Amino acid sequence: MIQIRKASERDASVASEILCASIRDLCAEYHNNDPELVSRWIANKTPGHLANWIANPQLALFIAELDRRPAGIGCLSLDGEILLNYVAPAHRFCGISRAVLSHLEGYLAQAGFSRGRLTSTKTAHRFYRRAAWLDFGEPEEMFGLVGYPMQKDM
Repeated sequence: MIQIRKASERDASVASEILCASIRDLCAEYHNNDPELVSRWIANKTPGHLANWIANPQLALFIAELDRRPAGIGCLSLDGEILLNYVAPAHRFCGISRAVLSHLEGYLAQAGFSRGRLTSTKTAHRFYRRAAWLDFGEPEEMFGLVGYPMQKDM
C-alpha cells in the first residue's frame, strides 16, 4: 500500500538517497551517464539541502512509502509549481510516481490553484503527458540538459 506523508527533517538523508539514485539510474538515458551532468544535477540534492527544503515554509515536500518503506519523493512550491517527483529505482513501475503526482495535484487544487506548472525531464515527459499535462512554452536548459515546461488545469 502506498502512503504519502509530509516530510520531516529526519527524512532528509533518505530523500537525498532517493533523488540521487533515481537521477543516476532511472534518468541514465537522459544524461547518457555523463558524470559532469549527473554531478551538476545532484549537486543540490544533498541531505543538507533537503533539510533546508523541508524547513522552507514556501515548499511542501512529501515522502511516498510503499509498505512503510520510503519509495519516492515529491515537492512543490507554494506558488503552484511541482518541483520534484522521483521514485527509488527499486520501486519503479509500482505506481509511486502516479501516486505522488496525484497527491501534489490534489494539494494544488485544495490550495486554490486553477493551474499547476512543472518542468519535465525527457525521461518523465511522456509520463506527464499521459497524466494530461500539456507542453507550455519552449524547452529550456536544466542542469545542462533540456527541460520541458508543462502545465495542467487543476
